[in-house]
Amino acid sequence: MTGVERAEGRGAGAGTLLLGVRHHGPGSARAVRAALEEARPRVVLIEGPPEADALIPLAADEEMRPPVALLAHAVDEPGRSSFWPLAEFSPEWVAIRWALAHDVPARFIDLPATHTLAWGRQEDAAGADGDGDGDDDRAGEGEDDGDSGPGPADLRIDPLGVLAEAAGYDDPERWWEDVVEHRGVGKGDALAPFTVLEEAMGALRETYGVGGPDRDLVREACMRLQMRAAQREFEGGVAVVCGAWHVPALRQKTTVAADKALLKGLPKVKTDMTWVPWTHRRLSRISGYGAGIESPGWYGHLFSAPDRPVERWLTKVAGLLRAEDRIVSSAHVIEAVRLAETLAAMRGRPLPGLSETTDAVRAVMCEGSDVPLALVHDRMVVGDVLGEVPPTAPAVPVQRDLARLQRRLRLKPEALERELELDLRKETDAGRSRLLHRLRLLGVAWGEPAASRGSTGTFRETWRLRWEPELSVRVAEAGVWGTTVLSAATAKAEADGVAAQDLADVTALAERCLLAELPDALPTVMRILADRAALDTDVGHLAQALPALVRSLRYGDVRGTDTGALGEVAAGLAARVFVGLPPACAALDADAAEEMRRHVDAVHGAVGLLGDAPAAGHGHVRGRWQSVLRVLSGRDTVPGVIRGRAVRLLLDDGELAQDEAALLMGLVLSPGTPPADAAAWIEGFVGGGSGGGMLLVHDERLLGLVDAWLTGVPAEAFTDVLPLLRRTFSAYEPGVRRTLGELVRRGPGAGGGSAAAGSGIPGFAVELDTVRADAVLPVVRLLLGLDDVEEETGNDLAGVTG
Repeated sequence: MTGVERAEGRGAGAGTLLLGVRHHGPGSARAVRAALEEARPRVVLIEGPPEADALIPLAADEEMRPPVALLAHAVDEPGRSSFWPLAEFSPEWVAIRWALAHDVPARFIDLPATHTLAWGRQEDAAGADGDGDGDDDRAGEGEDDGDSGPGPADLRIDPLGVLAEAAGYDDPERWWEDVVEHRGVGKGDALAPFTVLEEAMGALRETYGVGGPDRDLVREACMRLQMRAAQREFEGGVAVVCGAWHVPALRQKTTVAADKALLKGLPKVKTDMTWVPWTHRRLSRISGYGAGIESPGWYGHLFSAPDRPVERWLTKVAGLLRAEDRIVSSAHVIEAVRLAETLAAMRGRPLPGLSETTDAVRAVMCEGSDVPLALVHDRMVVGDVLGEVPPTAPAVPVQRDLARLQRRLRLKPEALERELELDLRKETDAGRSRLLHRLRLLGVAWGEPAASRGSTGTFRETWRLRWEPELSVRVAEAGVWGTTVLSAATAKAEADGVAAQDLADVTALAERCLLAELPDALPTVMRILADRAALDTDVGHLAQALPALVRSLRYGDVRGTDTGALGEVAAGLAARVFVGLPPACAALDADAAEEMRRHVDAVHGAVGLLGDAPAAGHGHVRGRWQSVLRVLSGRDTVPGVIRGRAVRLLLDDGELAQDEAALLMGLVLSPGTPPADAAAWIEGFVGGGSGGGMLLVHDERLLGLVDAWLTGVPAEAFTDVLPLLRRTFSAYEPGVRRTLGELVRRGPGAGGGSAAAGSGIPGFAVELDTVRADAVLPVVRLLLGLDDVEEETGNDLAGVTG
């Protein structure tokens, strides 16, 4: 028999060192390192996509810091991708590093990514369940092996759960810690854990069957073929690091022909591969990752701690809690260590595990509270460690351009969420803003805009930044639009403008183009906007589009962008809204009236930004809008909530005197008006977050009208108007509600005093009290720092404050 025939007869695994592991297990990683040191193989085969073989040398680069992941994506469809994550405590990573350190070849032997991604495409086309994000997260099902529990799409048993239950444990994680993580590897004992795991997995597969998807059988056939090839090439001395669930299948006797038959006819797709940064949080099971672990931060500590892991861990916890201003002393650490050791002894565990240390932290350092304990779990047990990849790693051109911009703008990706304040008057901050806005256009949501504190100017922006590993896929996907971030964002904006269905979508896109400073895309988007605006006759659509368009005009000042064309379109759009709004407000039901009221508010805000710009046709925008509001306020066919809001907006702009507003309210609240209509008018006048509560506090005439009307509502109608009024008044600040209650209790005007009595207006004097006003002027000038306070003013100030 030839050597090949003998290999076929005895099985691919005969004479091969098979190291079955749990992915991302520090105990397995230590055992793999010890086994490789003892066996000294001539080649190391690792579960993973063979296309990544050329990327293995990068693992020795000084700038490569795990956690990292192999990323495979389809060239023609970058959004279809797969990850193979590796942490510092992953057995596969340890095997790669050992091979590179000892100048031993290392190869990946799993099913090629070209088949994995194409297989995922077929399943999606057939209606297979996915996560909805365009990624084939089942990829690298090398990461989703049975030894780590079933993945989301898996139907096989949970081997850890079965073995833990057989050993009398109710928690598979605790069982794994006791038998593997807390077990040292003694001299001459390096292969023992792998022998035991292989026997256990063989018994499980024999009892329960292979289970799981058919892909497992194909993957195992592929791995056997790769093992045979390595045996022929290196004449033995082969070590394989793979999921423990697969070891019995790799050991079984099969023929080359049978394995090749399983691989025949597999679909293919052209793929590219690279290394990308990963995070501990994305290794956790809660993220939906099939081979996820509960506590990546804890496992990383167990792997890196040279000795006394419990003492070192509790010391780190104490440091974290001190940083959060909790009083934690060295005595707390000592007591927590003692309690963890006592709990482990009581529970029959060889060493304190995560459950014992957590219970000790809760009792000793957190005083029984789960609130600070949740912080410990989030920051340390899971963690936000973000890996790094050297710049020499393969990348699409747009990814390289992004890395260059990040370095130039000193904007380093971080896994931990942080807030970034930008002053757009500074060149670096303006560049950061442009980059973040362009990435958002490309679907790379590295930053999310947030409300700025202490400033409402257009020169200031606030962002919440957080880099997730999936963003690397989005960057690769953006490569289809261009070779740089600018060119890709420009092409994407133009394509989005053509594909946009609603007028509001186009105006929002125009706003984003201005924020991202895309001068080449803006003319195209503006042409599309003008065409859509000319054809759209729905007043609601026009009213939705106008605010975003007018907001965009503000950005021209600080960014130096020419917004002349934008202003012309905005003025024309405003004119069309003014003409179409009164007819559109007639005969609306309650829901439609409330929606139209929001449109009126939005248009009013937009007109305020436009100011006295010329309107299309004749007149100015502000004047024409005030005419529209007067029409809305006086038409009986317009719902009460819109009429009330029109009156309120005119009053706020000074276009309607308080006496006129009180007269209109009195007419609406007269006995001849149905209570429901009157309540809707009040909702429009003082509701909807318009500051109506303060208006009632300072104008007791209006409060008196509302109070008199409410007390006169018939009992049969009161229950109908109560929910609307409750919604209106419950939106007020607690202090405003309390003040209104006091005013109603004592009766409007009852506390006005002599001044009020002489004025004829409850709560107000006939004229200003100049003596009292002059007394406080020095204090006001001092607070505002308008000028130096003169000596005689200081004397007055002393007299006033005394």
